[in-house]
Amino acid sequence: GRLEAVTQQMGYHPQYLDSFLKTQHYLMHMDGPLPFDCRHYIAIMAAARHQCRYLVNLHVLQFLRAGGDPQWLRGLDFIPPKLRNLNEINKILAHRPWLITKEHIEKLLKISEWSWSLAELVHAVVLLAHCHALASFVFGCGCEQDEGPGGRGLLKPLSPGNQCFCEATAGNGCSQELLRINRKRSLDSCMELDSLRERMQRIHVETEGREEMRLLQQDREEGEGQEAEVGVQDGTEHRCDLSAGLSHLADTDGEVTNATNLACYMQDPDFGYQDFARRDEDQTQVFRVQDYSWEDHGFSLVNRLYSDIGHLLDEKFRMVDGLQSSAMAKRQGCEPSVFKRGIWNYIHCMFGIRYDDYDYAEVNQLLERMLKVYIKTVTCYPEKTNSEMFDRFWKQFKHSEKVHVNLLILEARMQAELLYALQAITQYMI
Repeated sequence: GRLEAVTQQMGYHPQYLDSFLKTQHYLMHMDGPLPFDCRHYIAIMAAARHQCRYLVNLHVLQFLRAGGDPQWLRGLDFIPPKLRNLNEINKILAHRPWLITKEHIEKLLKISEWSWSLAELVHAVVLLAHCHALASFVFGCGCEQDEGPGGRGLLKPLSPGNQCFCEATAGNGCSQELLRINRKRSLDSCMELDSLRERMQRIHVETEGREEMRLLQQDREEGEGQEAEVGVQDGTEHRCDLSAGLSHLADTDGEVTNATNLACYMQDPDFGYQDFARRDEDQTQVFRVQDYSWEDHGFSLVNRLYSDIGHLLDEKFRMVDGLQSSAMAKRQGCEPSVFKRGIWNYIHCMFGIRYDDYDYAEVNQLLERMLKVYIKTVTCYPEKTNSEMFDRFWKQFKHSEKVHVNLLILEARMQAELLYALQAITQYMI
C-alpha cells in the first residue's frame, strides 16, 4: 500500500496530509460495512474510469494482500453480480453525477440475493467519490507520470522514491499508531511483491486474445479539440478550445498492470463528462446547496449509516478550506477566502451545483482563462492532463500553491459527488 508520490506532494501541507491519511486508512483498513477485498476492488473500478494506472496498481496489490480472488482481476465479467451492479453508479458518479436518481439507489437495494444494504452502499459511494477525486489529484500533480530518466514527470518528489508513504509524513502530525501500522503493511507488501507479480502475470497471460476496448480517445462530440468552460457569468458559459492531447501512460519498472488492461475494469468507455445543462435548457435540475448541503444533510446521513466517516470527511473539507493561501490570493488581487471560494464554486458549478448567495461574475474576475481550463481538465477529465498544460497554466504559482489548488479540486469534486449520491439516497429513504 504505497502512496509515496501522492503523500510527498500533499506533504507541502502537512495538516491536510494527516487528515487525508486518517480518512484513507479508515476507508480501506478499519471496521466497516464492506469486506476488505471488495473495498479495494471498488477502488480499482473507480480509478479505471479515469485510466489512472497509478491507483489501479496500488489497489490490485492490496486486493490480493486482502485475500481477494485473483480471477476477479480478469475483469468485470469475473466478479460477483452484486459488485458488477455497482458499475452503473460508478460510471455516472465519475462523469455526470447529476444523473444519479433514487431509482439507481432502489435498483441496488432491491435485487433479490444480490441486494446491497444501505450501510454497504454508503461505504461504496464514499469509496467511489474518494478514488475519483484522488485520480484528479494524481493526474493534476503529475503522480501518474514516469519520473525516471527521460520520463515526463511533472513534479519532483520531496524524498527518495523508495520511501514508504507513511515515512514521508513523519513529523507532519500523522499519528504514531498510524505510522506503525502502515510501516508494517508496507514492509509486508514489499516481501510479497514478487509473488504478487507472478500471480498477476499468470492472470494477464490467461486473458490474452480478449478484445480490449479503446480507453484513450478524444470526446467525439467535441471534435478533435476538447472544449473547456472558461466562464459562468450570469449563467452563460464562455468556452475556448482545449487542445490538450491525451496523456500516454508510460510503463514503469515494477508495475503489474498495463494501461490497456484497465479496459477490463470498466464498461461503456465512451461515457464521459458533458457540460452541465445550458442556460436555454430546463434548469430545474440545477442542484441548489440551499436545499441540500453537506453541513445540514449529507454529513448526518453518511455518519449515521457508516459510523465516524462523516467526521473524517468533514475534517478534511474544513482542513482544505483552512489552508493558508495569502501569496496565491495576492497574485490574483483578492483575499484568500475569496480566491478559494471562487475555485470551489467554479468546480461545483461545472457539476451543476449552485449557491444562491454567490455572484458568479466573480469567477471571471478572479480566475484567469488558462487557470479555468486547467481546473476543468483536472476536475472533469484528469486523464487528459499533460506536462505542457501544467507548465503553461501555472507559471505564476509556487509549487506548494499548485498542490494547494489541486487539493481544492480534490475536495470540491469529492463533495460534489457525495452531495448527488447522498441526496438520491435520502430521496429513496423518504
